[in-house]
Amino acid sequence: MEYALIGVIGIIVLVAVSAFSKQLGIASPLVLVVVGVAISFLPFLPATVEIPPWVILTVVLPPLLYSAAIQVPLMDFRRNLGTISALSVLLVIATALIIGFVLYAILPDLDLAAGIALGAVISPTDAVAATAVAKRLGLPTRLVTMLEGESLVNDASALVLLKSALAATAATVHVAAVAGQFALSVVVAIAIGLIVGVVTVYIRSRLDDPVLETAMSFAVPFIAYIPAEELGASGVLAVVVAGLYTGHNAARRFSAQARIAERLNWRTVQFLLENGVFLVMGVQLKSIVTAVETHPAGLDLWGCLLLALMICVLLLVIRGLFIIPIVLRLRANERKAHQLGDRLSDGIDRMRERPKPKTDRDKRRWSRVTRYLERRSADITDMQDSSIGWRGGAVLTWAGMRGVVTLAAAQTLPRDTPYSYQLILIAFIVALVTLLVQGGTLPLVIRWLKVTGSDAAADRRELAGLLEEMSEAGLAVLEKPDIGLAEGEKVDQEVVERVRQDTMLRVEAEWERVERDTNDRTSAGPHEQYRALRSVVLDAEREALLEARSRGNYPSRILSKAQTMLDFDESRMAHREKDA
Repeated sequence: MEYALIGVIGIIVLVAVSAFSKQLGIASPLVLVVVGVAISFLPFLPATVEIPPWVILTVVLPPLLYSAAIQVPLMDFRRNLGTISALSVLLVIATALIIGFVLYAILPDLDLAAGIALGAVISPTDAVAATAVAKRLGLPTRLVTMLEGESLVNDASALVLLKSALAATAATVHVAAVAGQFALSVVVAIAIGLIVGVVTVYIRSRLDDPVLETAMSFAVPFIAYIPAEELGASGVLAVVVAGLYTGHNAARRFSAQARIAERLNWRTVQFLLENGVFLVMGVQLKSIVTAVETHPAGLDLWGCLLLALMICVLLLVIRGLFIIPIVLRLRANERKAHQLGDRLSDGIDRMRERPKPKTDRDKRRWSRVTRYLERRSADITDMQDSSIGWRGGAVLTWAGMRGVVTLAAAQTLPRDTPYSYQLILIAFIVALVTLLVQGGTLPLVIRWLKVTGSDAAADRRELAGLLEEMSEAGLAVLEKPDIGLAEGEKVDQEVVERVRQDTMLRVEAEWERVERDTNDRTSAGPHEQYRALRSVVLDAEREALLEARSRGNYPSRILSKAQTMLDFDESRMAHREKDA
């Protein structure tokens, strides 16, 4: 009963703080940390609040990363794979080694392996607060993808490095052995993630039931994580790979109902887990401080605070220096993109001018080559349209906050390690300071640097163009004599015309919004008037349904079916209003 009550109160706090944070324009993780610290001083709470690290690493982290991975567009991830790899692997290794040597030089009783272990703990970034701010302020999609991709992959790098460093504290471990283990861990994790992704996507696509598909999806992160960990690979990376594969293939393999249900359910899971960890992070701080006071080991609270602040500055410097060559490389690639784009355009034109192949094999080969050239051309165009300059690099540097993995991994440090409680406290302070200082000031930094994302009007024009392309493909089907009805049955032309008009409604409505933005028109167009009138009609239908239910004139099963139909219509209208 006590745990159930704590859980209920925790959910209420999460919802209340998140709603309050939206009104203030502050990322909710920052507020939750402060609220957690305040809650820890309540008299009825136990003096020591400690959650076993395996709960975070094994129970919380896999679904949290999976929920984030299925929402990351694989196309954007692929386009920025080089930058993401550099930030999530090379920067993690460099940070862990530099921090390790600094701690080894400052703390007399700390060996180098333990110092590198703490460096691995505080090296991975957490993009929850950063991406929340970035999306709210409309940062370029490319920057957001880099932050999200880095935070997904660097957890795996940091945990593998932490495992190797902890092993080195107990025995002599050669650098070559660590590098080999790291490479093997990555390869095995990717293989397991792909296998799990392929198998689970196939199974879910055969279930043909949104409830069963969603229930199966809750098991996927653990199906990927557990065997990878048992084989000594990175379970975290396996989860990310499975999530990326699933998210990319959802549009092709899953039904619309299953995708909508999965999206909503995983967003809810992600909200509860990531915000819950930040709340617990604040609550645990008091007990960690008490442990340091009980076991001073030559480093008191003020010493921990000063050392943690120094590490925060060092982390920022390391990240900034590392991002400089990344920005230089990106700018060099952008300069080459123009020439490469011209060559790709010429290649596409030559492919289209060639005679159409006749055999099926040649047709497939021609289609693959053309699609590859078009994809590469689109990559070049995206690179040119979303250039990352020094201002974007500064945002990437300042957005390197620490969070969930740092908190959980810190508590895996062996208690017989010198300064063990102090190292845990230092990791917590680093996470808190980076969240509160960097996360709290990130909106100001973005506004000061004047980093802006895509133009809303331009996005509307692109969306209208895509919808028009989709509608043309749909309308082309209506021209076929055998549309799919029963054999010998003819299609009523009035029905065909009605389907044609319904298909064009979406395109016409979007172009109407584009025209409104272009001409700065304030009066409502035909489709806006339609939405307004349709909303009034739905409200009246809802009232009639409630009145019929109160009278009891219809069976409950009929009322339930009518309510479901009305809910779908209202949901579609609400989605359109949000897009408008």
